[in-house]
Amino acid sequence: MDRISAIRNVEDALRAFENGDADLADTERRVAAVLRTYATEFDGDGDVFRAVGEEPVDGTIVVAPSAPAARERVLSLTGSDRLEYQTEDESDSVPEFDVERV
Repeated sequence: MDRISAIRNVEDALRAFENGDADLADTERRVAAVLRTYATEFDGDGDVFRAVGEEPVDGTIVVAPSAPAARERVLSLTGSDRLEYQTEDESDSVPEFDVERV
């Protein structure tokens, strides 16, 4: 799915919501499905990676040029990159995870 198709599909979901043809939960599901499809079919300057492991990173999907870059992006998006500045006693709260190409 290209970007224009994704935008059109999101617009269709919003239009159905505005017209009363869908409730909020249905609209959220449709928009999430569009985004998930777009992300997994993304054809840009990198690959699509999914984090697999502990919460809160598990299931996070990012676009990155490499697995190490994807790992850094996942940590940044989930706020887990700030954990490295915590005390040693709190450092075990950094989630353990791997990234895999989608």
